[in-house]
Amino acid sequence: MIEKVMFVAGTHGNEMSGIQLIKNWQHNGCPYKYSSFELTSMLANEEAISRHVRFVDEDLNRQFSPAKLTNPDISLESQLAIDINAKLGPKGESQYDLVVDIHNTTSNMGATLILPSSEPFYVTMARYIKQVLPEANILVEDEKPYEQHPYLCTLGKHGVMIEVGAQPQGVLREDVYQLTTLLAGSVVAFCEAFNTNKLTHLEPCLAFRFVENILFPLNEKGERTAMIHHQLQDADFVPLLSGQPIFKSFDGTEIVWEGEKETFPHFINEAAYSKQHIAFATAESFVL
Repeated sequence: MIEKVMFVAGTHGNEMSGIQLIKNWQHNGCPYKYSSFELTSMLANEEAISRHVRFVDEDLNRQFSPAKLTNPDISLESQLAIDINAKLGPKGESQYDLVVDIHNTTSNMGATLILPSSEPFYVTMARYIKQVLPEANILVEDEKPYEQHPYLCTLGKHGVMIEVGAQPQGVLREDVYQLTTLLAGSVVAFCEAFNTNKLTHLEPCLAFRFVENILFPLNEKGERTAMIHHQLQDADFVPLLSGQPIFKSFDGTEIVWEGEKETFPHFINEAAYSKQHIAFATAESFVL
């Protein structure tokens, strides 16, 4: 039974669709019908929101691993994580059955539901979401145990992230906002259907499992020597095959993908990952 659900936005202060959605819900109420659970919402990093930046000192969405929560530093986000953990958690003993954290990406990922686990609850949710919103992408990040993830959503007994793009940082796009509301509404509908035993005839669905991050080519000074190739740009979740160009070097040469298996790039040229020189992430497809 799902009794308490928390929707969060503003974990990153310049991802505007979720921020606006939660503000609208707080002012006008959630527009979706539900009666079997309690739904609340919050804006996570209000200082970053007011400054119109992703974070003030460090990424809030990387502060919720057990190690970070037990050994916090003096950064604003580290201290904020302690407060949020006390409000929603503590982690591992949450009062919330589901925490939904809403994000935007500058990558062309459409409406993506990120699952930090592949346990049966998440499989059921994924199948339901694909049934009611077929254009949604399901991305599974179960490379580590649920409780070891550093994500805010893992403060809940269950947690998921909504990731919608492409949208520039600090900008609100109407089409991306509408996709965000559709995916958020689908999660609300799932919770109601889950509680009222209406989850019938859920077919297995296509999903993607995170594999690794691919870095930009760098020289001995740590400077980039290439950029994302135009054939890869905006091709999130499009199959990438061996021999296809992925980078265009500044000397004009092409660098091709040498992977032997079909892979599915995503978070392509994500602006937030630029400091880490992450060019894109890869995933394998599977039936969930």
